Amino acid sequence: MDVKDFTLFNTLSKKKEVFEPLTKDGEVKFYQCGPTVYWTQHIGNMRAMVMADLVLRTLIYLDYDVKFARNYTDVGHLTSDADQGEDKMIKASNREGKTPDEIAQKYTEIFERDVAELNTLPPTFKPKATEYIPEMIEMVKTLLDKGFAYVTPLAVYFDVSKVKNYTKLSGQILEKNLDEAGKGTINDANKKNQNDFSLWFFKAGAHENALQTWPNPFSDKEGFPGWHIECSAMTKKLLGETIDIHMGGIEHIPVHHTNEIAQSESANGKPLANYWMHNEHLLVDGKKMSKSEGTSFSLADIKEKGFSPLSLRYLFLNSHYKSKQNFTWDSLTGAETSLRKLYDCLGEEVENVNENYRAQFIKFISDDFNIPGALALVWEVAKDQELLPADKTATLLDFDRVLGLGLVPRAKETIPAEIKELATKREDARLTKNWALSDQIRAEIEAKGWNIKDTPTGPKLTKITH
Repeated sequence: MDVKDFTLFNTLSKKKEVFEPLTKDGEVKFYQCGPTVYWTQHIGNMRAMVMADLVLRTLIYLDYDVKFARNYTDVGHLTSDADQGEDKMIKASNREGKTPDEIAQKYTEIFERDVAELNTLPPTFKPKATEYIPEMIEMVKTLLDKGFAYVTPLAVYFDVSKVKNYTKLSGQILEKNLDEAGKGTINDANKKNQNDFSLWFFKAGAHENALQTWPNPFSDKEGFPGWHIECSAMTKKLLGETIDIHMGGIEHIPVHHTNEIAQSESANGKPLANYWMHNEHLLVDGKKMSKSEGTSFSLADIKEKGFSPLSLRYLFLNSHYKSKQNFTWDSLTGAETSLRKLYDCLGEEVENVNENYRAQFIKFISDDFNIPGALALVWEVAKDQELLPADKTATLLDFDRVLGLGLVPRAKETIPAEIKELATKREDARLTKNWALSDQIRAEIEAKGWNIKDTPTGPKLTKITH
């Protein structure tokens, strides 16, 4: 397609921009911040995964060759997104009496199963942070050599005062007490500036009892990476120094992504990503999800209530990735009903994709991934009585390459002889205008699980699917 027709909102520039890939050969390098695997991910996290999947599927649909990386954080993410609190993996390890490796394995498997059931395409790369320790150490060394970092007895810090426009992603004003030492969130008296962040923690002070540590050239004490350096090192190793699209939740803007940009661009001397995309949060009953209030639902909770994971995916498609979305059980019920009706619109035969509708579909998805608009178009197609059934089915299946709702042609139905006989008797009753008998036979046919519809060419029987 012509790139001038494809736009997306760039958090960095705060405006919608024409998408121009780094290379002209159609390759797109795409990175999404993945889960910290210390707990089962809630449906808000799952919405973020589906939003990235829609971006991936759209790019593929538009004939781009996508290299997509989504990481697993299995070390170094403290209970705040900054340098404060206990490592989440250690907290989970103490909670469950398992090693950090066992915790990571357990919750990685749950996550993999959940995203598969939501019909997300697998990434090209699924790196685990602990597998890229050498790359992280190398990047920290580079930052030290270039004067962007310094060492204290507790950690290696990135010096934000050395970076021009440190908060260019968030647009926030940096805190004024830049030179007020020792006021950092881990109370390190040797920290130069309040906003400096850790690249590497040593097994000392608050982290004396760290369970995951590695030898390093910065100290005689073992240590572990800060959360932010992990994504920078893995992105560089797998996709290169500059990528096309970097995606994550809006909560990553002020800290995690701001710090990724600062350290990557200082180390590499190049932009980290040309386009930054951020998805909004999922609310429950109009409020932030809360474990204490029992509203931090997982996909397992959704299935326990009898809902299909694809019904949840359908619900997610109704809101734009940059908009907040409200989850209620009633809205999920409505989504499941709509999805079943969509399945019922599919025929047995597949012929030609309607090019007029396809052009409209491309226009929606090329406009900052306007999936809600594309979904509305799906229903226009489904309700179009002038489309041949086989062409309607082909068009819906084509659109589902992006939507990922698991649409398939209707299975060819073998109508039982008993049902055929009842349909013949009913047609005879209709021809003799015996409407009471005709209605009675219709009710009998429906009770046996079949719909009967009168058409100009005779009665049509279809299996009732819900």
